[in-house]
Amino acid sequence: MSDGAAPARPVRILLADDQPLLRTGFRMVLGTEEDLDIVAEAGDGQEAVELSRRLLPDVVLMDIRMPRMDGVAATRAIVDARLPVRVLILTTFDLDEYVVGALRAGASGFLAKDVPAEDLVTAIRTVAAGEAVVAPRILKRLLDRFADVLPDPAAVPPRALSTLTEREREVLVQVARGLSNAEIAAELSVSETTIKTHVGHVLTKLGLRDRVQAVVLAYETGLVRPKA
Repeated sequence: MSDGAAPARPVRILLADDQPLLRTGFRMVLGTEEDLDIVAEAGDGQEAVELSRRLLPDVVLMDIRMPRMDGVAATRAIVDARLPVRVLILTTFDLDEYVVGALRAGASGFLAKDVPAEDLVTAIRTVAAGEAVVAPRILKRLLDRFADVLPDPAAVPPRALSTLTEREREVLVQVARGLSNAEIAAELSVSETTIKTHVGHVLTKLGLRDRVQAVVLAYETGLVRPKA
């Protein structure tokens, strides 16, 4: 594999989508990867939650709009149950009104369904490794959409941000701009390990699950604003 050594065991995946044809397509794409294993399929959100509880997959590929229980509610149920399961949301809608809700519910990633196959595979591996991903075009358009309701960055920072050191705030800003640990390390002229440590401190101090929630918080608090 081009993006690193294979894990000790395959990444176990649950496909959750109400369209059988799409599930078949995902199965065909992912089935060619030796380090990915599709363990089950769900046709609605409630079934996705039940299968997650029973099978404990590493990653759930979750459609955001499904019958009985939508992807946001299903994600929240999985996260609230403290299952060792991470959710990667897939949607047909770049500007879906559920995006923020899904991220707040604890989703570890958000991609459009027309994402190239290689990007989907990489995203699954990234999420399984404990990181988070959001398609750049979705993040940019989402933040642009909500720019007018975001706080003024000149205002007094929320109390939570006051717990961060100056360098941790600097790292949070770079994370919110979509930079990887390696890119932030190059930007700040420090090691990637140092940046990883700073990111961990930021998440712990702010009580955040992952980088995606850190990005949302940075914009919601006005620490960073979308570019015009």
